[in-house]
Amino acid sequence: MPITSVKPRVDARRSTGVDQLDVVLTGGVVPGSATLLGGEPGIGKSTLLLQTAGAMGSSGRSVLYVAAEESIEQVHERAERLGALSESVLITAANDVDTVASEMRRIGPDVVIVDSIQTITDQSNTGAAGSVTQVRDCANRLVREARRTGAALMLVGHVTKEGSLAGPRVLEHVVDTVLTFEGDRHHALRFLRAVKHRFGSTRSLGVFEMTGDGLVGVADPSRLFLADRVPGVAGSVVVPIIDGNRPMMVELQALVVKSSLASPRRVAQGFDSRRLALILAVLERHAGVLLGDHDVYVSVVGGVKVTEPGADLAVAIAIVSSSMGIGVPAEIVACGEVGLGGEIRQVSEIDRRLNEASRIGFESVVVPAKSPQVPEGLKVLRAATVLETLERTKLIDSDPFR
Repeated sequence: MPITSVKPRVDARRSTGVDQLDVVLTGGVVPGSATLLGGEPGIGKSTLLLQTAGAMGSSGRSVLYVAAEESIEQVHERAERLGALSESVLITAANDVDTVASEMRRIGPDVVIVDSIQTITDQSNTGAAGSVTQVRDCANRLVREARRTGAALMLVGHVTKEGSLAGPRVLEHVVDTVLTFEGDRHHALRFLRAVKHRFGSTRSLGVFEMTGDGLVGVADPSRLFLADRVPGVAGSVVVPIIDGNRPMMVELQALVVKSSLASPRRVAQGFDSRRLALILAVLERHAGVLLGDHDVYVSVVGGVKVTEPGADLAVAIAIVSSSMGIGVPAEIVACGEVGLGGEIRQVSEIDRRLNEASRIGFESVVVPAKSPQVPEGLKVLRAATVLETLERTKLIDSDPFR
């Protein structure tokens, strides 16, 4: 048929009742769709989906929760602790795909949650539970059933040691949406991202805080990241980053100490270790900061992972600040990409980054020389090179013969 004669689909999204999840799903789940949620063991995947089941059940939606890994008593105990008990949430401990499919047809639920797809088996398949063929065949069967019944299917998936979803890659192609749930289990913050989303943008970010009562959405992560910051400490710099489509303020810390080893340590937590090596090389070659006999530690506070180059300049300032023992003024933020020639390059969405800095209360910004106009009320320090930045922030002495 001509593509011009196709009738647009009526958007019938169903809110999950979990604000930050709705943000990532662009409004909620779509009837007949399939969503795959991946994450490390213990990160909170089951907690998130159980809270989703309770919220949707409380709003009048019927939910079928397939507890294929735990007993129904264990799930009930957790649901009671999370306040997620609802008469509209039906639970079964079945792990046979035929049984799950028949229950979907018999009940006709609005939402089906399977925890997890790696423990569902097809009796006609000789492979063990969790094998490539079992995961592929069971996922295909459940997705087809969801399309047929109009249920929104949500699958929990395990991840490998490398952080990628376990099982065949076809699993990611079968579903409509792939979500990743990340975070450091030693920190309370959790981050939800969409790697694939056929019904909306993949740039949205959901931020949660793990508490004794379950996952709580964080509407203003910037203030949470900076809540325990001690201003004026050497080696501490705040940088505005863009994660997904959300601007956030995070604190970068650096510690530089004399090394007793033949090969000094270069340790990066929450920051790319290869970019750290690049920044150290640029500081030595273009700014005369010699740290070849020093251990260098860089950390992003709060368990956040910064993967974008916009944090390069803040890392360079933090390293020099720590090595010189000079604190950076508390009201300053910095953002910019450091090039191999020592130049500072522009970064994307600089206006949104600086608007966030202004909202939080910062007064001065260090930006690349050719950055666009900054928001009113912010003092701007423009610098073309790393050396110029360090001189103008008084971290090193200005020397025309350097």
